[in-house]
Amino acid sequence: MDFENSKTKVNLMRAFAGESMARNRYVFSANFARKEHQHVLEYLFRFTADQEQQHARIFYNHLDELSGQTVIIDAGYPVDLQKSTSELLRAAQHNEYEEFDPVYPQFGRIAREEGFPNIASSFEKIAEIEKTHGDRFGRFAEYVENNQLFVSDVSTKWICLKCGYVHNGFQAPKACPVCSHDQGYFIRLELCPFE
Repeated sequence: MDFENSKTKVNLMRAFAGESMARNRYVFSANFARKEHQHVLEYLFRFTADQEQQHARIFYNHLDELSGQTVIIDAGYPVDLQKSTSELLRAAQHNEYEEFDPVYPQFGRIAREEGFPNIASSFEKIAEIEKTHGDRFGRFAEYVENNQLFVSDVSTKWICLKCGYVHNGFQAPKACPVCSHDQGYFIRLELCPFE
């Protein structure tokens, strides 16, 4: 099929727009979490926002043969103006799961049927990543909802995201004994993306 007349072209632009908006929603959510002194959630949202930007770039680059043209799309996107970090995490989880199933698999199937296997592969692989995002947002939402973001039932290692101090105990320190940053900068060591 001719790419310029394909549904895949439109789906790529929808995905680019969706990933771009998700990135901005996560930056807004990060700012909200920072104001609430939940810095680990701020980092979580920014970490995911950076990955969404990469997804947007991948979809956008698939459109390179249309450079200079305008692609018209008609699509719906969520408005996630929530009142708590827990609600922001749950909204993000829901949106990521929607991309995982049904949106990106459907876009991938269409791309494959239209003869664009590389684009289909991008949709399919990014769908799996979106599942990981949704799972991660859900895990942190549970921590917040169960008041376990900084407390554990078992002795746990906690790392300060500011200075790297590692504390072993049932809860993160109220303030880091090394750099004095508040508890909001602590994360379970096993969840630190850099360990």
